[in-house]
Amino acid sequence: MDLYRRENYLKKLRGFYHDSEMIKVITGVRRCGKSSLMKTVMEELKEQGIAEKNIILLDLDSKRYKSVKYPEQLEKIIDEYNQIQGLKYLFIDEIQNVKGFEEVVNAYRNEGDYSVFITGSNSYLLSGELITKLTGRYIEFEMLPLSFEEYIGMKKYFGKNVSLNLTEELDKYLNEGGFPKTVFYDNPEDKRLYIKSVISEIFEKDIKRRVKIRNVSVFEKIQTYLINNFGSTTSLTSMLKELHKSGMDIKRETLNRYIQILIDAKILYECKRFDLKSKKSIGGEQKYYLSDLGFYFGTNTDNRINYGPALENIVYNYARSKGYEISIGRVGKLECDFIMRGKSMEYSYVQVSMTIMANKETEDREYAPLESIADNYPKYVLTRNDMIQKRNGIIHKNIPEFMSNGELF
Repeated sequence: MDLYRRENYLKKLRGFYHDSEMIKVITGVRRCGKSSLMKTVMEELKEQGIAEKNIILLDLDSKRYKSVKYPEQLEKIIDEYNQIQGLKYLFIDEIQNVKGFEEVVNAYRNEGDYSVFITGSNSYLLSGELITKLTGRYIEFEMLPLSFEEYIGMKKYFGKNVSLNLTEELDKYLNEGGFPKTVFYDNPEDKRLYIKSVISEIFEKDIKRRVKIRNVSVFEKIQTYLINNFGSTTSLTSMLKELHKSGMDIKRETLNRYIQILIDAKILYECKRFDLKSKKSIGGEQKYYLSDLGFYFGTNTDNRINYGPALENIVYNYARSKGYEISIGRVGKLECDFIMRGKSMEYSYVQVSMTIMANKETEDREYAPLESIADNYPKYVLTRNDMIQKRNGIIHKNIPEFMSNGELF
């Protein structure tokens, strides 16, 4: 099978390929490419000279293993490979199909004969059961759908037409999202139908099987509301008011629970506010971004792009895929779209705008929050397709070039 290699994630995993002490847990929204990433790792191991018999794949959603539901069954299958000499590389896909899988994978990790990789339903893998039963001996690799950089790369790899005008490609990406499978559909309606099927699959497999939702129609309305209002500043109080206007009265606790379910299923990400003066998080107000804009595209027939939240959303996801911690910044009365914190605790500040060329007032509005930040960390203004400006040492870049080059903040 020909696979597009997603280097962003492979380079994070490579240092752990031969580590038998740490279980490698690949999480991410359903259909973002976790299974393909595992198969790519298997390919790389073969290229390194690992014997094929030492590389074991158990796809628990496949016809061969779909009856495996209990730990004893899983253990019996793995035990068949015990006689193979040397370190064995065990890949288990859709592991949540086995109730109590944690004890099994932990036991093989303890023996030191297996390097274990697992993927599955993110809402399950991120639950407290994994943390408790694997006693902290695992490392999580979070995966997202295709970033713009990967979207272009995958289209080129599979011979799809890629415009020389990167802004045109960006607009397609904003409309279609980054689920890898959508790259292979040429018809926009086919892409939309596929994304709708992903949403249904997430509900059936990742939500319905794990949590009890008494009123499915209310849950679906809240899901639709949050998908349609991605990137908007919101609070539980303001959401309850909006839902009340549409004739839906629910308890605050229920709304909070439904939002958490959508976050656990990685349909949504929560981005909280941080006050740069007090150096504290601000409770109560946050934004919710989609793990993929395809969720909006797939549930709406209007193809017009609302550039403000859409560009913010892809910048948020891009930064997440690069390993940044992200929050919304407040500087006095001004707001900075994003504070990015890297792994070495370095910071950068980012403003995202469709354009700063409309008029002087627009330009000033985007630069003002950055100019009011006193420290010397890098400050960025990111736009869709503007002439590059120079102002007070603030770095101005256009998003298509910035992302397609894989740049860091």
